[in-house]
Amino acid sequence: MRDQINLTGISAIGFHGVFPEERKNGQNFIVDLKLNFDLALAGESDDLTKTINYASVAEATVEEITGEPVALIETLATRISKRLLQDFPLLDSIIVTVHKPQAPVSVNFSDISVSIERHR
Repeated sequence: MRDQINLTGISAIGFHGVFPEERKNGQNFIVDLKLNFDLALAGESDDLTKTINYASVAEATVEEITGEPVALIETLATRISKRLLQDFPLLDSIIVTVHKPQAPVSVNFSDISVSIERHR
């Protein structure tokens, strides 16, 4: 198994969607992240500079959620993955899951999400 830092349930209001109402009114988006990289040096040294600061990861993720609107949550997930791989050079790969629990769907559901995995 790979070393991993997980962030679950990062949420913010975004204005993403295909329909004009989604872009006007906004809705809650929730993001889960799996950050894959070698944690051995951080574990041995107890030094924050040898790992990825998950508070900074969470803040960057919220900036993407609240940033420029896109039509698809697939695009939002891709944008988040690119940003984090760019900003955090220790990352080997990342899994991003974007949840859209208030998606405009005409049937009852508890959540709609997409997950992508990207590698350096």
